[in-house]
Amino acid sequence: MDLVTVFRIAFMALARNKMRSALTMLGIVIGVSAVISMVAIGQGAENQVQNEIKNFGTNTIFIMAGSPTRRHGGVRRGGGSVKTLIKTDLDAILQQVPLVRRCAPIASSGGQVVYRNENWSTRMTGTTADYFAVRNFTLQKGTMFGDEEVRTAQNVAVIGQTVSGILFPKQEDPIGKTIRIQNQPFTIVGLTAPKGQSAMGRDQDDVIFIPYTTLQKKISGQDWLNYISCEAESREASAPAQTQITNLLRERHRIPDTAENDFFVRTQSEFADLAQQTNRIMTLLLGSIASISLLVGGIGIMNIMLVSVTERTREIGIRLAVGATEGDIQRQFLVEAVVLSLLGGAIGILVGASVSGLVSGLVGWPVHFSVLAMVVAVLFSAAVGVFFGFYPARQAAQLDPIEALRYE
Repeated sequence: MDLVTVFRIAFMALARNKMRSALTMLGIVIGVSAVISMVAIGQGAENQVQNEIKNFGTNTIFIMAGSPTRRHGGVRRGGGSVKTLIKTDLDAILQQVPLVRRCAPIASSGGQVVYRNENWSTRMTGTTADYFAVRNFTLQKGTMFGDEEVRTAQNVAVIGQTVSGILFPKQEDPIGKTIRIQNQPFTIVGLTAPKGQSAMGRDQDDVIFIPYTTLQKKISGQDWLNYISCEAESREASAPAQTQITNLLRERHRIPDTAENDFFVRTQSEFADLAQQTNRIMTLLLGSIASISLLVGGIGIMNIMLVSVTERTREIGIRLAVGATEGDIQRQFLVEAVVLSLLGGAIGILVGASVSGLVSGLVGWPVHFSVLAMVVAVLFSAAVGVFFGFYPARQAAQLDPIEALRYE
Protein backbone atom coordinates (compact mmCIF):
# COMPACT_ATOMS: atom_id res chain seq x y z
CA MET A 1 0.00 0.00 0.00
CA ASP A 2 1.14 3.54 -0.72
CA LEU A 3 1.57 6.02 2.10
CA VAL A 4 -1.55 8.02 1.22
CA THR A 5 -3.71 4.91 1.50
CA VAL A 6 -2.08 4.02 4.80
CA PHE A 7 -2.90 7.45 6.25
CA ARG A 8 -6.47 7.30 4.92
CA ILE A 9 -7.05 3.92 6.55
CA ALA A 10 -5.45 5.18 9.78
CA PHE A 11 -7.80 8.18 9.96
CA MET A 12 -10.79 5.98 9.24
CA ALA A 13 -9.78 3.56 12.00
CA LEU A 14 -9.31 6.38 14.52
CA ALA A 15 -12.60 8.01 13.49
CA ARG A 16 -14.52 4.84 14.33
CA ASN A 17 -13.75 5.41 18.02
CA LYS A 18 -13.69 9.19 18.33
CA MET A 19 -14.00 9.35 22.12
CA ARG A 20 -11.30 6.75 22.68
CA SER A 21 -8.97 8.49 20.23
CA ALA A 22 -9.57 11.86 21.90
CA LEU A 23 -8.88 10.46 25.37
CA THR A 24 -5.72 8.77 24.07
CA MET A 25 -4.48 12.06 22.61
CA LEU A 26 -5.22 13.86 25.88
CA GLY A 27 -1.99 12.65 27.48
CA ILE A 28 0.05 13.98 24.55
CA VAL A 29 -1.91 17.26 24.59
CA ILE A 30 -1.22 17.77 28.30
CA GLY A 31 2.45 16.86 27.90
CA VAL A 32 3.14 19.16 24.94
CA SER A 33 1.15 22.07 26.41
CA ALA A 34 3.01 21.70 29.71
CA VAL A 35 6.39 21.73 27.94
CA ILE A 36 5.45 24.75 25.80
CA SER A 37 4.06 26.79 28.70
CA MET A 38 6.90 25.95 31.12
CA VAL A 39 9.60 26.75 28.56
CA ALA A 40 7.81 29.98 27.55
CA ILE A 41 7.60 31.15 31.16
CA GLY A 42 11.19 30.12 31.89
CA GLN A 43 12.61 31.87 28.83
CA GLY A 44 10.47 34.91 29.52
CA ALA A 45 11.96 35.17 33.00
CA GLU A 46 15.46 34.77 31.57
CA ASN A 47 14.89 37.54 29.03
CA GLN A 48 13.55 39.86 31.74
CA VAL A 49 16.59 39.27 33.95
CA GLN A 50 18.98 39.82 31.05
CA ASN A 51 17.20 43.04 30.02
CA GLU A 52 17.41 44.37 33.58
CA ILE A 53 21.10 43.54 33.71
CA LYS A 54 21.61 45.34 30.41
CA ASN A 55 19.77 48.35 31.86
CA PHE A 56 22.35 48.45 34.63
CA GLY A 57 25.08 48.35 32.00
CA THR A 58 27.08 45.30 30.96
CA ASN A 59 30.33 47.15 31.75
CA THR A 60 29.47 47.90 35.39
CA ILE A 61 31.87 46.82 38.15
CA PHE A 62 30.78 46.49 41.79
CA ILE A 63 33.24 46.79 44.67
CA MET A 64 31.90 45.81 48.08
CA ALA A 65 33.48 45.95 51.52
CA GLY A 66 33.87 42.56 53.19
CA SER A 67 34.29 39.03 51.85
CA PRO A 68 32.01 35.99 51.97
CA THR A 69 34.92 33.86 53.27
CA ARG A 70 36.73 36.34 55.49
CA ARG A 71 36.76 35.59 59.22
CA HIS A 72 36.79 38.16 62.00
CA GLY A 73 37.30 36.52 65.37
CA GLY A 74 35.93 33.24 64.02
CA VAL A 75 32.79 34.89 62.57
CA ARG A 76 32.26 35.06 58.81
CA ARG A 77 31.42 38.54 57.54
CA GLY A 78 29.52 39.08 54.33
CA GLY A 79 29.53 41.98 51.87
CA GLY A 80 29.10 45.43 53.39
CA SER A 81 29.82 44.18 56.92
CA VAL A 82 33.29 45.71 57.35
CA LYS A 83 34.56 49.27 57.03
CA THR A 84 37.44 48.91 54.60
CA LEU A 85 36.30 51.01 51.64
CA ILE A 86 36.83 54.76 51.81
CA LYS A 87 36.62 57.67 49.40
CA THR A 88 40.36 57.68 48.73
CA ASP A 89 40.04 54.11 47.39
CA LEU A 90 37.63 55.43 44.78
CA ASP A 91 39.98 58.29 43.91
CA ALA A 92 42.87 55.85 43.52
CA ILE A 93 40.83 53.66 41.17
CA LEU A 94 40.00 56.63 38.94
CA GLN A 95 43.65 57.74 38.89
CA GLN A 96 45.43 54.39 38.50
CA VAL A 97 43.00 52.16 36.56
CA PRO A 98 42.75 53.68 33.06
CA LEU A 99 40.15 51.12 31.95
CA VAL A 100 37.62 52.67 34.36
CA ARG A 101 35.62 55.59 32.99
CA ARG A 102 33.83 56.76 36.14
CA CYS A 103 33.01 55.62 39.68
CA ALA A 104 30.32 56.48 42.21
CA PRO A 105 30.57 56.08 46.00
CA ILE A 106 27.62 54.47 47.75
CA ALA A 107 26.83 54.80 51.44
CA SER A 108 23.43 53.62 52.63
CA SER A 109 21.26 53.93 55.70
CA GLY A 110 17.63 53.28 56.59
CA GLY A 111 15.28 55.77 58.16
CA GLN A 112 11.86 57.39 58.35
CA VAL A 113 10.86 60.05 55.84
CA VAL A 114 8.13 62.54 56.78
CA TYR A 115 6.16 65.11 54.83
CA ARG A 116 3.33 66.80 56.71
CA ASN A 117 0.99 63.99 57.80
CA GLU A 118 2.56 61.36 55.56
CA ASN A 119 5.55 59.21 56.40
CA TRP A 120 7.42 56.26 54.90
CA SER A 121 10.24 53.99 56.03
CA THR A 122 12.79 53.53 53.27
CA ARG A 123 16.51 53.36 52.60
CA MET A 124 18.66 56.35 51.73
CA THR A 125 21.46 56.01 49.21
CA GLY A 126 24.27 58.49 49.60
CA THR A 127 26.16 58.96 46.34
CA THR A 128 27.14 61.45 43.61
CA ALA A 129 25.75 62.39 40.22
CA ASP A 130 28.01 59.77 38.60
CA TYR A 131 25.83 57.04 40.15
CA PHE A 132 23.01 57.93 37.76
CA ALA A 133 25.31 57.55 34.77
CA VAL A 134 26.82 54.27 36.01
CA ARG A 135 23.46 52.66 36.91
CA ASN A 136 21.44 54.12 34.02
CA PHE A 137 19.00 56.07 36.21
CA THR A 138 17.13 58.93 34.54
CA LEU A 139 15.17 61.84 35.97
CA GLN A 140 11.52 62.43 35.17
CA LYS A 141 11.69 66.00 36.42
CA GLY A 142 14.00 68.29 38.36
CA THR A 143 17.80 68.01 38.50
CA MET A 144 20.44 65.83 40.12
CA PHE A 145 22.55 67.33 42.88
CA GLY A 146 26.04 68.27 41.71
CA ASP A 147 29.61 68.32 42.99
CA GLU A 148 29.04 71.52 44.98
CA GLU A 149 26.18 69.98 46.96
CA VAL A 150 28.33 66.91 47.62
CA ARG A 151 31.36 68.97 48.67
CA THR A 152 29.35 71.11 51.09
CA ALA A 153 27.11 68.24 52.31
CA GLN A 154 23.88 70.04 51.51
CA ASN A 155 20.45 68.71 52.45
CA VAL A 156 19.09 67.95 48.98
CA ALA A 157 17.38 64.78 47.78
CA VAL A 158 16.23 62.99 44.65
CA ILE A 159 13.30 60.65 45.31
CA GLY A 160 11.80 57.69 43.47
CA GLN A 161 8.27 57.24 42.20
CA THR A 162 7.14 55.03 45.11
CA VAL A 163 8.32 57.52 47.72
CA SER A 164 6.71 60.37 45.80
CA GLY A 165 3.39 58.52 45.56
CA ILE A 166 3.29 57.86 49.31
CA LEU A 167 4.45 61.26 50.56
CA PHE A 168 2.44 63.16 47.93
CA PRO A 169 -0.72 61.04 47.46
CA LYS A 170 -2.63 63.81 45.69
CA GLN A 171 -0.07 63.86 42.86
CA GLU A 172 1.41 67.06 44.18
CA ASP A 173 4.61 68.14 42.44
CA PRO A 174 7.41 67.13 44.86
CA ILE A 175 10.08 69.39 43.36
CA GLY A 176 11.01 72.15 45.79
CA LYS A 177 9.14 70.58 48.72
CA THR A 178 10.86 70.03 52.06
CA ILE A 179 10.77 66.58 53.66
CA ARG A 180 12.33 65.42 56.91
CA ILE A 181 14.80 62.54 57.06
CA GLN A 182 15.86 61.56 60.56
CA ASN A 183 14.54 64.97 61.72
CA GLN A 184 16.74 66.72 59.15
CA PRO A 185 15.04 68.99 56.57
CA PHE A 186 15.81 68.07 52.94
CA THR A 187 14.76 69.88 49.80
CA ILE A 188 13.62 67.67 46.92
CA VAL A 189 15.45 68.66 43.74
CA GLY A 190 14.64 65.69 41.46
CA LEU A 191 12.24 62.83 40.77
CA THR A 192 13.50 59.64 39.08
CA ALA A 193 11.74 58.07 36.11
CA PRO A 194 9.86 54.85 36.97
CA LYS A 195 11.91 51.65 36.80
CA GLY A 196 9.53 49.07 38.31
CA GLN A 197 10.52 45.90 40.12
CA SER A 198 13.81 44.13 39.67
CA ALA A 199 14.05 40.43 38.79
CA MET A 200 14.41 39.72 42.50
CA GLY A 201 11.16 41.55 43.27
CA ARG A 202 12.77 44.67 44.78
CA ASP A 203 10.99 47.95 44.15
CA GLN A 204 13.55 50.08 42.32
CA ASP A 205 11.37 53.19 42.76
CA ASP A 206 11.40 52.98 46.55
CA VAL A 207 14.58 55.00 46.88
CA ILE A 208 15.94 58.35 48.06
CA PHE A 209 19.27 59.67 46.82
CA ILE A 210 21.21 62.25 48.81
CA PRO A 211 24.87 63.39 48.71
CA TYR A 212 27.03 60.73 50.32
CA THR A 213 28.77 63.38 52.40
CA THR A 214 25.42 64.45 53.80
CA LEU A 215 24.53 60.90 54.72
CA GLN A 216 27.89 60.28 56.36
CA LYS A 217 27.97 63.50 58.38
CA LYS A 218 24.31 64.05 59.24
CA ILE A 219 22.47 60.71 58.99
CA SER A 220 24.64 57.66 59.72
CA GLY A 221 27.83 59.15 61.12
CA GLN A 222 29.96 56.67 59.13
CA ASP A 223 33.15 57.62 57.36
CA TRP A 224 33.37 54.57 55.09
CA LEU A 225 31.59 53.43 51.93
CA ASN A 226 29.35 50.38 51.63
CA TYR A 227 29.97 50.01 47.92
CA ILE A 228 31.72 51.55 44.98
CA SER A 229 30.08 51.25 41.57
CA CYS A 230 32.34 51.80 38.54
CA GLU A 231 31.86 51.87 34.79
CA ALA A 232 34.53 50.31 32.59
CA GLU A 233 35.36 51.58 29.12
CA SER A 234 33.57 48.59 27.58
CA ARG A 235 32.26 45.14 28.46
CA GLU A 236 35.50 43.62 27.21
CA ALA A 237 37.45 45.92 29.53
CA SER A 238 35.48 44.81 32.60
CA ALA A 239 37.54 41.68 33.33
CA PRO A 240 41.02 43.31 33.10
CA ALA A 241 39.71 46.32 35.03
CA GLN A 242 38.43 43.96 37.73
CA THR A 243 41.92 42.45 38.06
CA GLN A 244 43.58 45.86 38.21
CA ILE A 245 41.14 47.10 40.85
CA THR A 246 41.71 43.98 42.96
CA ASN A 247 45.50 44.37 42.83
CA LEU A 248 45.27 48.09 43.62
CA LEU A 249 43.00 47.64 46.64
CA ARG A 250 45.09 44.78 48.03
CA GLU A 251 48.11 47.08 47.86
CA ARG A 252 46.26 50.02 49.41
CA HIS A 253 44.81 47.89 52.22
CA ARG A 254 48.23 46.30 52.86
CA ILE A 255 46.91 42.76 52.52
CA PRO A 256 49.65 40.07 52.65
CA ASP A 257 49.96 37.68 49.71
CA THR A 258 48.63 34.76 51.73
CA ALA A 259 45.67 36.68 53.22
CA GLU A 260 42.17 36.94 51.81
CA ASN A 261 40.73 40.17 50.46
CA ASP A 262 38.72 42.40 52.78
CA PHE A 263 36.61 43.36 49.77
CA PHE A 264 35.31 41.69 46.64
CA VAL A 265 34.91 42.88 43.09
CA ARG A 266 32.22 41.64 40.71
CA THR A 267 31.39 42.57 37.14
CA GLN A 268 27.95 42.83 35.62
CA SER A 269 29.03 40.27 33.03
CA GLU A 270 29.48 37.74 35.83
CA PHE A 271 25.98 38.46 37.09
CA ALA A 272 24.59 38.16 33.56
CA ASP A 273 26.33 34.84 32.91
CA LEU A 274 25.28 33.45 36.30
CA ALA A 275 21.67 34.56 35.83
CA GLN A 276 21.58 33.10 32.33
CA GLN A 277 22.99 29.78 33.50
CA THR A 278 20.59 29.62 36.44
CA ASN A 279 17.55 30.41 34.31
CA ARG A 280 18.55 27.88 31.67
CA ILE A 281 18.88 25.18 34.32
CA MET A 282 15.47 26.09 35.74
CA THR A 283 13.90 26.10 32.26
CA LEU A 284 15.45 22.72 31.49
CA LEU A 285 14.23 21.38 34.82
CA LEU A 286 10.69 22.64 34.25
CA GLY A 287 10.68 21.27 30.71
CA SER A 288 11.99 17.89 31.89
CA ILE A 289 9.31 17.62 34.56
CA ALA A 290 6.61 18.59 32.05
CA SER A 291 7.93 16.07 29.50
CA ILE A 292 7.05 13.25 31.90
CA SER A 293 3.45 13.83 30.81
CA LEU A 294 4.54 12.97 27.27
CA LEU A 295 5.85 9.61 28.43
CA VAL A 296 2.58 8.95 30.26
CA GLY A 297 0.72 9.85 27.08
CA GLY A 298 2.95 7.48 25.10
CA ILE A 299 2.12 4.64 27.46
CA GLY A 300 -1.55 5.44 26.90
CA ILE A 301 -1.04 5.19 23.13
CA MET A 302 0.65 1.81 23.50
CA ASN A 303 -2.18 0.56 25.67
CA ILE A 304 -4.88 1.65 23.24
CA MET A 305 -3.03 0.28 20.23
CA LEU A 306 -2.68 -3.12 21.91
CA VAL A 307 -6.43 -3.06 22.58
CA SER A 308 -7.00 -2.08 18.96
CA VAL A 309 -4.88 -5.01 17.73
CA THR A 310 -6.98 -7.39 19.83
CA GLU A 311 -10.26 -5.89 18.59
CA ARG A 312 -9.20 -5.97 14.93
CA THR A 313 -7.58 -9.40 14.89
CA ARG A 314 -10.10 -10.75 12.38
CA GLU A 315 -9.63 -7.66 10.16
CA ILE A 316 -5.86 -8.22 10.23
CA GLY A 317 -6.36 -11.88 9.26
CA ILE A 318 -8.54 -10.94 6.27
CA ARG A 319 -5.94 -8.43 5.02
CA LEU A 320 -3.16 -10.93 5.34
CA ALA A 321 -5.27 -13.50 3.53
CA VAL A 322 -5.93 -11.22 0.54
CA GLY A 323 -2.27 -10.36 0.06
CA ALA A 324 -1.24 -7.71 2.60
CA THR A 325 2.32 -8.16 3.83
CA GLU A 326 3.55 -8.00 7.42
CA GLY A 327 5.15 -4.68 6.52
CA ASP A 328 1.78 -3.29 5.40
CA ILE A 329 0.11 -4.30 8.66
CA GLN A 330 2.95 -2.97 10.78
CA ARG A 331 3.02 0.30 8.84
CA GLN A 332 -0.71 0.76 9.27
CA PHE A 333 -0.72 0.49 13.06
CA LEU A 334 2.49 2.52 13.37
CA VAL A 335 0.95 5.34 11.32
CA GLU A 336 -2.14 5.29 13.53
CA ALA A 337 0.05 5.76 16.62
CA VAL A 338 2.02 8.57 14.98
CA VAL A 339 -1.18 10.32 13.85
CA LEU A 340 -2.48 10.25 17.41
CA SER A 341 0.79 11.74 18.66
CA LEU A 342 1.03 14.46 15.99
CA LEU A 343 -2.59 15.56 16.41
CA GLY A 344 -2.08 15.65 20.16
CA GLY A 345 1.14 17.63 19.68
CA ALA A 346 -0.54 20.21 17.42
CA ILE A 347 -3.41 20.69 19.86
CA GLY A 348 -0.91 20.80 22.73
CA ILE A 349 0.95 23.71 21.12
CA LEU A 350 -2.26 25.72 20.87
CA VAL A 351 -3.23 24.90 24.46
CA GLY A 352 0.28 25.67 25.76
CA ALA A 353 0.39 29.03 23.98
CA SER A 354 -3.06 29.90 25.31
CA VAL A 355 -2.16 28.92 28.88
CA SER A 356 1.10 30.92 28.72
CA GLY A 357 -0.73 33.99 27.44
CA LEU A 358 -3.39 33.61 30.13
CA VAL A 359 -0.76 33.33 32.89
CA SER A 360 1.06 36.37 31.50
CA GLY A 361 -2.15 38.39 31.44
CA LEU A 362 -3.42 37.40 34.88
CA VAL A 363 -0.18 37.25 36.89
CA GLY A 364 2.01 39.56 34.83
CA TRP A 365 4.79 37.01 34.32
CA PRO A 366 6.79 37.53 31.13
CA VAL A 367 6.61 34.76 28.53
CA HIS A 368 8.67 34.09 25.45
CA PHE A 369 7.48 31.58 22.85
CA SER A 370 10.32 29.59 21.35
CA VAL A 371 9.80 28.17 17.87
CA LEU A 372 12.54 25.68 18.62
CA ALA A 373 10.68 24.46 21.72
CA MET A 374 7.50 23.99 19.68
CA VAL A 375 9.32 22.06 16.95
CA VAL A 376 11.12 19.89 19.51
CA ALA A 377 7.85 19.20 21.35
CA VAL A 378 6.11 18.07 18.14
CA LEU A 379 9.07 15.94 17.04
CA PHE A 380 9.26 14.43 20.49
CA SER A 381 5.56 13.62 20.43
CA ALA A 382 6.01 11.96 17.01
CA ALA A 383 8.95 10.00 18.42
CA VAL A 384 6.75 8.93 21.33
CA GLY A 385 4.18 7.66 18.83
CA VAL A 386 6.82 5.69 16.92
CA PHE A 387 8.40 4.28 20.08
CA PHE A 388 5.22 3.26 21.85
CA GLY A 389 3.40 2.27 18.66
CA PHE A 390 6.12 -0.03 17.35
CA TYR A 391 5.40 -2.93 19.72
CA PRO A 392 1.64 -3.07 19.04
CA ALA A 393 2.31 -2.74 15.31
CA ARG A 394 4.84 -5.56 15.46
CA GLN A 395 2.39 -7.72 17.38
CA ALA A 396 -0.27 -7.12 14.72
CA ALA A 397 2.11 -7.91 11.85
CA GLN A 398 3.19 -11.23 13.40
CA LEU A 399 -0.33 -12.64 13.78
CA ASP A 400 -0.94 -15.98 12.10
CA PRO A 401 -3.50 -15.32 9.30
CA ILE A 402 -5.32 -18.64 9.89
CA GLU A 403 -5.56 -18.08 13.66
CA ALA A 404 -6.61 -14.46 13.07
CA LEU A 405 -9.44 -15.57 10.75
CA ARG A 406 -10.67 -18.00 13.38
CA TYR A 407 -10.64 -15.27 16.10
CA GLU A 408 -14.07 -14.34 17.43
